[in-house]
Amino acid sequence: MGKKITITIDGPAGAGKSTVSKNLAEQLEYVYVDTGALYRGVALEVKRADIDYNDEEKLLKLLNEIDIDCKMENSTFKLLSNGIDISGEIRTPEISMLASAVSALPEVRSALLGIQKDISVKHNSIFEGRDMGTVVFPDADFKFFMIADLKIRAERRYKELAPVKEDKALGNSDIYLKIHDDIKKRDHDDSTRKESPLKPAEDAIIIDSTDLNIMQVVEKIRKNIIIT
Repeated sequence: MGKKITITIDGPAGAGKSTVSKNLAEQLEYVYVDTGALYRGVALEVKRADIDYNDEEKLLKLLNEIDIDCKMENSTFKLLSNGIDISGEIRTPEISMLASAVSALPEVRSALLGIQKDISVKHNSIFEGRDMGTVVFPDADFKFFMIADLKIRAERRYKELAPVKEDKALGNSDIYLKIHDDIKKRDHDDSTRKESPLKPAEDAIIIDSTDLNIMQVVEKIRKNIIIT
């Protein structure tokens, strides 16, 4: 088995990372790794084991025993635990809440680091997030950092989340204004936090998606991926 290729795509909320990563993975026939799903997988195993995640000894024992992996099936990300597909089971509100809680634990974050590195050894992979190229995969083969104007990012999120039809003009919409302010706050929080702040890796290629559609961004990234 030859060395696998690792691509990281980081950037702020609303830059289009997830959609671009999925499309790129489909074109290259790589695995797109949904990092949030990995945390949900750990949360599911915590629930199945019926342990208190604040019990450090029991949590560490569980983290040492679980075997989480992923694959692409018909262009869809599938999460596996001990070889069994758990993709459907991790999408419940209960697991979402539990994942939010366990993801803050240093033991879980450390274990997820190992899981992500294991995946990168097994598969040609695309990892999308906020610190993939700086913290998780500082030696990734290709690193990209997507940016876009705040106004454009807020508009994109608005179109995803808001009702299809709204009478108010975009700039006067309460929904749009809240999305705009939320993204602005998240930008500040992500870029100023002490641990793993949001920033491009020194060797990352900056991709500005403000005036580009998804496929144009994918094509721009592909032109920078040269595999010899």
